[in-house]
Amino acid sequence: MIHKTTIDAVFDAARLEEVIGDFVQLKKAGSNYKGLSPFSDERTPSFMVSPVKQIWKDFSSGKGGNVVAFLMEHEHFTYPEAIKYLAKKYNIEIEETEQTDEQKEQANERESMYLVSEYASKFFQQTLHKTEEGKAIGLTYFKERGFTAETIEKFDLGYSPNVWDAFTSAAIKKGYQLQFLEKTGLTIVKEAKQFDRFKGRVMFPIQSMSGRVLGFGGRILTNDKKAAKYLNSPESDIYHKSKVLYGIYHAKQAIAKEDNCFLVEGYTDVIQFHQSGVTNVVSSSGTALTQDQIRLINRLTKNITVLFDGDAAGMRASIRGIDLILEQGMNVKVCSFPDGEDPDSFAKQHTLEELTTYLSEHAQDFIKFKASLLQEEAKADPIKKAEVVRDMVASISKIPDVIKREIYVQECSRIMEVSEEVLFNTLAQLRNAGSKEQAKQQQSAKKKPLEVVQPEAGKAPKVDRQYILERYVINALLMYGLKEEEFEDMVLKENEEGELVMEPEVYSARVFEKIYLDLQEDEMQFTNTVFKQVYATLIAELNQAEEFKIENFINQVAPEIASEITEILMNEEKYVVARWHDKEIHVKQKTDTVAAHVHDIILNLRGFLIDQKINELSQQVKAQNFENNMQILEDIRDYQTLKKLLYRKLNRVI
Repeated sequence: MIHKTTIDAVFDAARLEEVIGDFVQLKKAGSNYKGLSPFSDERTPSFMVSPVKQIWKDFSSGKGGNVVAFLMEHEHFTYPEAIKYLAKKYNIEIEETEQTDEQKEQANERESMYLVSEYASKFFQQTLHKTEEGKAIGLTYFKERGFTAETIEKFDLGYSPNVWDAFTSAAIKKGYQLQFLEKTGLTIVKEAKQFDRFKGRVMFPIQSMSGRVLGFGGRILTNDKKAAKYLNSPESDIYHKSKVLYGIYHAKQAIAKEDNCFLVEGYTDVIQFHQSGVTNVVSSSGTALTQDQIRLINRLTKNITVLFDGDAAGMRASIRGIDLILEQGMNVKVCSFPDGEDPDSFAKQHTLEELTTYLSEHAQDFIKFKASLLQEEAKADPIKKAEVVRDMVASISKIPDVIKREIYVQECSRIMEVSEEVLFNTLAQLRNAGSKEQAKQQQSAKKKPLEVVQPEAGKAPKVDRQYILERYVINALLMYGLKEEEFEDMVLKENEEGELVMEPEVYSARVFEKIYLDLQEDEMQFTNTVFKQVYATLIAELNQAEEFKIENFINQVAPEIASEITEILMNEEKYVVARWHDKEIHVKQKTDTVAAHVHDIILNLRGFLIDQKINELSQQVKAQNFENNMQILEDIRDYQTLKKLLYRKLNRVI
């Protein structure tokens, strides 16, 4: 168990915008930040971060919370793992108490797989640096590739011994269970036998965006024709190769800072670029580029530069991934290296200045690159040239932005010497066709006449007024609880003639005291269970605290309460996210003074309760005899008189 002093120190040091900024590209939006949701596929930002309140809200998925909640949602950390991650990030020493056997057993399967993978990474590193075999074979290979000791350490490179069960035996002796060694793919089990998957290979740990070890890539160093040169971990509960980019953990900050991501093919390409000083680079690890991998980059930048080896065959195969990037609304540039060169060899042979200059001068827009590549294949053949043009227009059709599409059509027309009209017609055909399923749906829709469906009378969505008003009460307590304000109430007083009259009385009180006493006076109870919990916890905290900070309060309460508080606080940010003002939809803001705002909430709540009471009494009238009805009708009149007074205070007409 992590000691409370460590947890407190972590929350004091952690800055939400910094932590989330490692995973999502954030842009300033007033006093907050906004970005694309990391939990859903979207093109318009709906993810908000409040540095002042130290909370975040994702309006597309409904998720929200504090810094730990983000890590638990995004990285699937347990609470202790999230604390440890933040402690490491902010250089905080972790104080822990010993876990019991029962607590160890409660660790879930995913966590066990993460622990096994982490142990494997350390085992391979130790083998590389501490054993004769590791030094002679693994370390020698890395040094021959030109990797320095600092680079080898940075990427946690390692070596798996050329023994059938060296790692498996060591892991089992350390107490790791065989079932998790098998599930991560580190160990292959066949009947009674078990052996290491990566026997005799140099090891490249594959990490998540937060640095967790998900799987491995292993390269064999012998000339064994039966064995694959590179071998990756199999798919598992923690490793999905289509959703992972090699090097993303080390590159994420540089990608966001440079607002560009270099995309290469292999592990050594990434490592060599980093060693040269170009750190905004990731690799798809030799697999075909996927939409999930592109979305991972899209959270950090809108710009991708794809780097190709010099051979034309490799470029022709890899260029298919460009269409996927375009579909995500991203900007694509392409850069190829001279024949016989790849990013690894080129970076190794050139200085940082030479490398950056080459990338800058040779990176060209995808349409020009594709044209030059395909034109070379078509040469003077008009049939092939027509295919090239259609291929280029097919790529343009993937771009969601209308203006970009038009500009690219004009550029394609200029390069290929084909009229814009022909290209636009081809583009329209391609976009209208879509998939076979979409075409069928479109045909089916054409056959059916357009039907106008009239909304059913009386079916307007029901608004839960009490729920909304209770939320306003909680929001006022969170935002202004300890603030002292001057309030005005109407009280009964005796005038000079000895008559009782209502007169205004001004007095000072803290907001939470005003709310608490008024709700007590009305004997008002919250109907929402979570609000009831939040209200009780808040009043207790405000009653004792000399200073109240929302971020500290959220960090101390139960997750379900923290989630509801985040929802309440960030609710108004929807207007910022949606940019409603740009659409001439003006949302009414809070009243000028806190006192007036609180006063308005309480009067509205009282008015709602009076309405409820009137409805309740009206129902009783129907069920009672005449004599009882007279008394009930008098009560209704009294409540209606009170309601008129309340509405007069609210400047409303009944």
